[in-house]
Amino acid sequence: MAEQILESVRSKYGAVAESSLSSDNAGVKAVAEAFGYTPEELTSIPAEANMGLSCGNPTATARIKPGEVVVDLGSGGGLDVFLASKMVGPEGRAIGIDMTPAMLERARANAKAGGYTNVELYQSTIDQIPLPDASVDCVISNCVLNLAPDKPAVFREIARVLKPGGRVAVSDIALKRDLPEDVAKSVAAYVGCIAGAILIDDYRAGLLAAGFAHVEIVDSGADLNAYAKVENQAGCCSPTMDASNPLQVIEESCCAPTSAASESLHGELKTLLSHYDVNAAAASVKVYAVKPGVKAANACCGPTCCS
Repeated sequence: MAEQILESVRSKYGAVAESSLSSDNAGVKAVAEAFGYTPEELTSIPAEANMGLSCGNPTATARIKPGEVVVDLGSGGGLDVFLASKMVGPEGRAIGIDMTPAMLERARANAKAGGYTNVELYQSTIDQIPLPDASVDCVISNCVLNLAPDKPAVFREIARVLKPGGRVAVSDIALKRDLPEDVAKSVAAYVGCIAGAILIDDYRAGLLAAGFAHVEIVDSGADLNAYAKVENQAGCCSPTMDASNPLQVIEESCCAPTSAASESLHGELKTLLSHYDVNAAAASVKVYAVKPGVKAANACCGPTCCS
């Protein structure tokens, strides 16, 4: 089941990576701004780095400093990697980890076009980060940890690669209450960052179990319906809904697929949002935690005290 989920995620996000979505698209830009990016931030990096897949802005709460090593888990087209690159400066490193080849190809093209010399990009799942122990100052991520089938393994890997006193600053989707069973079992809802999300209390417990301290998880209050702003996607093959049960996602398409790109991730998200009040059960959250160590005295840099 885990491999099926990963393959579905890889396929859908690969199709997005091969699309023409960018900050030049008004809907894509609107999604990023709805989740906390400023117009200045978006214009400071390659437009193609943003594809409307964010649920927050982790660099805004990470308190990134010059010379640090920052790792972005599920780095996509490079949006947060490139913002972090500017913050760490020439003496630091901004590292992106992504499992989707098309995403990495797009990110590498963006890095070359933008002249980023302190950016490194690696292909891997985020439960097996290809970096040495205690080699990273800060781990960021943006709407990706919810997609990982084995979240405790991801939390342990983050703890492994962080230096003592290192920190986690993540934007993610978490649940305020359990989802209806039909939605929770939907692959479309999983790939859309909803069905794979865990309860906020479980998220906190998972980080504590992995050895983190000073764990903060804050509901940003952002409207998850912002994803519907991405318009004019190719194809009509989104999942349909049963009108008699609006919470049931049916894994059938409305037309025969013509290509991977035609089965639009954003189209599926828009369909899901139009039939289910996602905000009732899920939330865009800011997650912050610290690996205990010599720098733990500086722990209060989470979303509630350093925003």
